[in-house]
Amino acid sequence: MGELVDKIKGKVNEAIGDVKQKSDNPETRAEGQAQEAKGKAQQAGGAIKGALGDKV
Repeated sequence: MGELVDKIKGKVNEAIGDVKQKSDNPETRAEGQAQEAKGKAQQAGGAIKGALGDKV
């Protein structure tokens, strides 16, 4: 179950980060880049959990 949750949270963070990166505010764009990176890391963590059977 943790795999699916991590992947969903990752997709949401990536999407929000992508929207923030389109802002005119440089600070918001930076937040968006960080949030998108966080989302990618969450998805990678979910993939690892899936490969290891949620034992992580």
